[in-house]
Amino acid sequence: LKAEYINPFVSAAVDVFSTMLKCELTRGKLTIGNGSQPTMDISGIIGLSGRASGTVVLSLDRAVALSATEILLSQKCESIDGDVIDAVGELTNMVAGRAKAGLEHLAMSLALPTVITGKNHVISFGSVTQTLAIPFTCEWGGVVLEVGLVESPEQAEESAIAASAAMA
Repeated sequence: LKAEYINPFVSAAVDVFSTMLKCELTRGKLTIGNGSQPTMDISGIIGLSGRASGTVVLSLDRAVALSATEILLSQKCESIDGDVIDAVGELTNMVAGRAKAGLEHLAMSLALPTVITGKNHVISFGSVTQTLAIPFTCEWGGVVLEVGLVESPEQAEESAIAASAAMA
């Protein structure tokens, strides 16, 4: 997984939280994801297709999801309900949409986001997709952005040719 594929998602997450929620994210150490089980309470998932395809997951602590929803809807939320699920889906869509702009060369399309709730929920990225997890902290708690993308064989070949030409 190339940094050029991850960085647009990191920038998009920081930008969306700052702009839409007035909340600053502090990035933690990037790790290779376990590819299945977030440690958060709610996750927004969006599929990507194009010259690279895969999945992006935005997982939030309960407190982060409730606080974000409160800001987006201007109403207090006490539990993870339909409004919170919709808000997390919309945040996921915003992050993926902004990242897509930084990945124009991959001609990516976004699927509609889905949201999974519950402690210890499981998300499978598939056996061929390596994921990178980028943890963040903010004043409300933890956020993890997990990205798993695979280049199409044609795109991988074009990248290899371009890298060889640059080295010559």
